[in-house]
Amino acid sequence: MKRIKKQQIGYFLHIFFSITILFSRQYFVSGKSIDNSLTQNYQPLEYENPSSLPKFISRGQSYRAVIDDTIVLPCATQDLGSNILLWRRGSSVVTASNLMITRDPRFRLLDEYSLQIKGVRPQDAGDYICQIGDAENRDLVHTVEILVPPTVRAHPETGHVTARKGSSVTLECKASGNPVPNVHWIRVTKREHLSDAPRLSEGPTLTLEHVERKSSGIYRCVADNGVRDPVSIDMQLTVLSPPELETERAWVHAGEGHEAQLVCIVHGEANPELMWYQDSFLLDPTDRRTMDSRGDRHILTIRNIQQSDFGNYSCVADNALGRAKKYIEVSGRPGPAQFHSPLYSRSRDVYNLTWSIESIPKLEEIRILYRKLMMNETYQQPGRWHELVLTPPHTRQETPHHFMTYTIRGLENNSVYEAIVQAKNQYGWNEVSDIYQFYTQSNNLMMTEEEVEMAVQSEFSVGNRLQLSTSIYLLLTFLIAIRGID
Repeated sequence: MKRIKKQQIGYFLHIFFSITILFSRQYFVSGKSIDNSLTQNYQPLEYENPSSLPKFISRGQSYRAVIDDTIVLPCATQDLGSNILLWRRGSSVVTASNLMITRDPRFRLLDEYSLQIKGVRPQDAGDYICQIGDAENRDLVHTVEILVPPTVRAHPETGHVTARKGSSVTLECKASGNPVPNVHWIRVTKREHLSDAPRLSEGPTLTLEHVERKSSGIYRCVADNGVRDPVSIDMQLTVLSPPELETERAWVHAGEGHEAQLVCIVHGEANPELMWYQDSFLLDPTDRRTMDSRGDRHILTIRNIQQSDFGNYSCVADNALGRAKKYIEVSGRPGPAQFHSPLYSRSRDVYNLTWSIESIPKLEEIRILYRKLMMNETYQQPGRWHELVLTPPHTRQETPHHFMTYTIRGLENNSVYEAIVQAKNQYGWNEVSDIYQFYTQSNNLMMTEEEVEMAVQSEFSVGNRLQLSTSIYLLLTFLIAIRGID
């Protein structure tokens, strides 16, 4: 075994005495005393030249580091001489001269006595003191703050909340991190990009009042504190409600020997059960009648339709919270007319009215009614109805959709007209169509399609017909005046 050199023994004793003196002075300053003969025999170094006193070149700073990063705390000195440098954290000594006092392998001394900390943790935050072991006991203090990326968790942890229709419900998430994260809520839908989703609430809780069936869905809690990327967690809200029904079509056209499908769509979370009725009689499956369910769509299929199959049907849905009912009519009468004409005429006194009607049996008769609207800036007054009765040509139809056109003549120029169409087959007359409006050209102006499209709107409701018709009349008059000036 090699002998330890006298020089090494003296070096270690010097370090030991220096650490002891430093802590002894700290105890005396704080009003405490220790009995240590070493402090009585130790004589501090005296400097003949005050300008040669040891001093720090580095300056104390505040450091912010993200968890798991590596930081370096500098402690460069000048004229250190034989003095000892210590790194302390509170009352704990981390290093003394070149010796590592701490057993934490993440700490390491670099050149110029800088202290390196690898893989920083939240508990590494605090003040780190580099101290010169001389008569002045001068300190260099670095403050370390550890930044922690946000984390978030749902409350309850299952991430699923159930509520009854009409009640209030609160969704909650808990976020942590340093700095404290900002939290907000959005709703996850397929119709919009999440970055464009509006914020529903700021903070860890989201309260929804008077929830409805449509309130069911995924709500996302997002936490962000600027450290790395935001994080989020989804919560599923289920609203228990009485069943809600909708039909694909409230009127189904059919013909004897053909097939008809009736579709009811059921909404409700409490396991709704659906039943089919014809008039007030509960229906059961037969060789001509089947009942299928595909998700929330319930389908009643009737094959080889007979006269007795025509009539009123209803689908009824029940669950523990209530009942809902919707009606569907199965009829052999023609369907309502659907118009395909342009809104404007290319002529001053003629208009081609075009429409389609669904009917499996051949059409026996068509009735057209049209009238002019008397209009000025403040009111409109309908004129007298003109009736036309047509007999459709008895041509073979490959499909039940009948496309027809009729030219209405003798119209007045620069006018607004409205028309309705009705059809009859062997089962009777269909329902009267919706009122359809069209416009004739001016005597002084033959407008192009583009000009007319700029003057009129292609879609409007019956309720605001007066307002739109008046606006169109004024626009047409304005365009006529401009063309006359030119």
